Amino acid sequence: MPEDTSPKYTAPALEKGLDILELLSWSETGLSQSELARELGRSVSEIFRMLVALQGRGYIWQDPQTDRYTLTTLLFEIAHRTPLIRRLTTAAAPLMRDLAHSINQSVHLAVLTDDSVLIAGQVDPPARHVMSVRLGTRVDVWRASSGRVMMAFQTEAALADMLRRAPLPDGATEADLRADLVAIRERGHEIVDSFVIRGVVNISAPIIDHTGEAIAALTVPHIERFNDPVSFSDCCVRTIAAAAQLTRSLGGGVVGGALPQVFVRS
Repeated sequence: MPEDTSPKYTAPALEKGLDILELLSWSETGLSQSELARELGRSVSEIFRMLVALQGRGYIWQDPQTDRYTLTTLLFEIAHRTPLIRRLTTAAAPLMRDLAHSINQSVHLAVLTDDSVLIAGQVDPPARHVMSVRLGTRVDVWRASSGRVMMAFQTEAALADMLRRAPLPDGATEADLRADLVAIRERGHEIVDSFVIRGVVNISAPIIDHTGEAIAALTVPHIERFNDPVSFSDCCVRTIAAAAQLTRSLGGGVVGGALPQVFVRS
């Protein structure tokens, strides 16, 4: 008697959703609702609610001009998110602690997720007055130094996609933003007034992987104290050096030219 290999339990709705995801993974230009239904041998009404659910959860995206569905990067992020963050935070934690204590400033580690910046690591110094960012905070990609630094070291395709999806800050143009990103890439870091808190200057440098793309950014939201034993220029040098050390530990190459001898606070 032949062995029965059919599954004992089935989940039709789940299988329907997986069928849609797998089919879209083979399409470069996306598929319309009717094309999906035809390819899957189902009715349009059968897959309508599934498409709504998948889109609502961020797994697929519908082009408003063509009505075609394509996969987002969410599946890729899920496959890589936890190992990447674990690897990054494990490598960065002792380095961030040493940096925070040596410059007496807070340090945070950020990664890109969806259309925003996610704070994946945070270390405060022993000082009484600190400028920290809550772990797990999300910030608009164009209103964060870490976001701009990471986008300066992405492929043109990734940058174009982010510019299309993430709204620019009020008064900003794509041309201006692209010029800023070119300058950041040439320097290898960004030192700029905070986009959200007056008096804070962000010192941010990318963490580069073996492909030459930024997978994270190390940022110090610098606050100026009276009689601070570490100068602003020293903070910049040590922060950028720490990012470079983390880059090397992950197999990436250090970017940017020679560091200036003195950094001037904005």
